[in-house]
Amino acid sequence: MESKIKQTVRDISDFPKPGIVFKDITPILKDPALCREINTALAAQLKGLEIDVVAGIESRGFLFGPSLAQLLNVPFVPVRKAGKLPYTTIRQSYDLEYGSATIECHKDAVLRGQKVLVHDDLLATGGTVVAASELIMQLGASITGYSFIIALDFLGGRDRLKAYSGNIFSLASY
Repeated sequence: MESKIKQTVRDISDFPKPGIVFKDITPILKDPALCREINTALAAQLKGLEIDVVAGIESRGFLFGPSLAQLLNVPFVPVRKAGKLPYTTIRQSYDLEYGSATIECHKDAVLRGQKVLVHDDLLATGGTVVAASELIMQLGASITGYSFIIALDFLGGRDRLKAYSGNIFSLASY
């Protein structure tokens, strides 16, 4: 699976700013068979974990997160940029490699005591994922694990997540 992903993902130099090499997963979306394989592989990595909810991070966590939740037969919860959700929200601000941002989720997104899998397309420094974890914990839920298509291990995000859960899965690593 890792080689298929690496062969399909395209590198975009100097995006979103000079010095960054962006891993563009949109070519994966043009291949329905590969998308199915990715979903199956993501779900297989999670066997044995107790998961009540999948939380997907905007925006690319919405590409595979809902179908992963369906495979796991659990609800999907969106974690979005500030101002995008219609109901009462809680928010968390954080720093990015190239700025700062705020994310939100609905105040009733997860229930106290639920075990949440956080999903996104890519793990870099972990700032967004840590912020999503903090949101979930504010609601009284716990992080049962993390699921990514790609992990940029050289950026150290995995180490930041270990404080929340040691269950950190990716299909391809750089």
